[in-house]
Amino acid sequence: MSSSNSEVPLTAPPVPIRDRESQLDPFDWYAEMRQDDPVRYDERRQTWDVFRYEEVDRVLRDHETFSSDLTTADIQPPRVGDDDSGFRTMLRADPPDHGRLREFVNERFQPGTIRQNRARIEELTVKQLDQLEDERRIDVVSDLADPLPVSVIAELLGIPTDRREQFKEWSDALVTPDAEDTEQAHETQRQDAWTEMQTYFSELIDERENGGGDDLITLAATARELDREETIGFCILLLIAGNVTTTNLITNAVWCFEEHDVTERVRSGEIDRTQAIEEVLRYRSPVQMVRRVATEDVKLGGRRITAGERVTPWIGSANRDPTMFDAPEAFRPERQPNPHLAFGRGIHYCLGAPLARIEADVALGELLDRFSTIEPDLTDRTPRPTFHGLTALPCAVGR
Repeated sequence: MSSSNSEVPLTAPPVPIRDRESQLDPFDWYAEMRQDDPVRYDERRQTWDVFRYEEVDRVLRDHETFSSDLTTADIQPPRVGDDDSGFRTMLRADPPDHGRLREFVNERFQPGTIRQNRARIEELTVKQLDQLEDERRIDVVSDLADPLPVSVIAELLGIPTDRREQFKEWSDALVTPDAEDTEQAHETQRQDAWTEMQTYFSELIDERENGGGDDLITLAATARELDREETIGFCILLLIAGNVTTTNLITNAVWCFEEHDVTERVRSGEIDRTQAIEEVLRYRSPVQMVRRVATEDVKLGGRRITAGERVTPWIGSANRDPTMFDAPEAFRPERQPNPHLAFGRGIHYCLGAPLARIEADVALGELLDRFSTIEPDLTDRTPRPTFHGLTALPCAVGR
């Protein structure tokens, strides 16, 4: 079914959810697909879309049959900006390379290790919110959810403070939406950002390859497991993965709490905040889908997938599957158990999941403590490119 002639970008959304409103709320389409066509081939995008929890979970777990190395796909190759296609990283590697590219840093992202950074994350959050002391209107995205994760991951990497705004610009450029009518301009923007980031990280790696520091760039620069390009790829991957999805998690939490009228119950502690964050992850997963490629002919959901064909498991749909979740279309912040797939499954389970959870918990806690009222304006919502979230969330606030 594949063809090497398609010009549709790998990140292009399916036709049914190309407009703004359906990107914000694709869940009716997901439900329709789970019912009528749970594993279907999209000729335009050259991929098998997978919608039910059972099959999505299988694709995520079975890395031998469903590879993360997209360069093996029998389709157009990835371009700069499609995930981390410029370098081999843990995100796009299979064993044994995957373990080599991930294990050297695993300990730094274990929950216990990450908890040691909580006090510093609280300091950074308070510092960010102090800038809003006299404001009566704030934008949750630009005033908190965007700058905080960049500051946190930049500190962990060991990035000088004066370069962090530039880092956010680079990261945003790499996840620019793939609107077909302006694709060339977006591709140029991504290429420029990618080149600048490579150059910058290369210089930092040169400075730190003799060790002596405790930051992640020094760790990568001195890791015997990585070659030069893999070290650069590791740094770029952490920068992007370490801020974009967390930005959306924080934003989506404020959005969900207001939309479902639970903000005061979360603020008072009647609803456990960490539990509510898990429901946000299920209900509005920051990452709605990922990409794999079949390594062999395989049957999935009654359909035959040929080796070399691309597979797109829809995490956002699996997290609304009624065979796994009771009343999945309801936002239940006290839901237990909550076996959502927001951070993936198997060997590619998100390395930064503990960090994202702590950042969201701290950010939401400080936000609710700082402001007695938070009233988001949801009348003009614009979807965030590539990932599931909002470009802005203006709020009227009181103290």
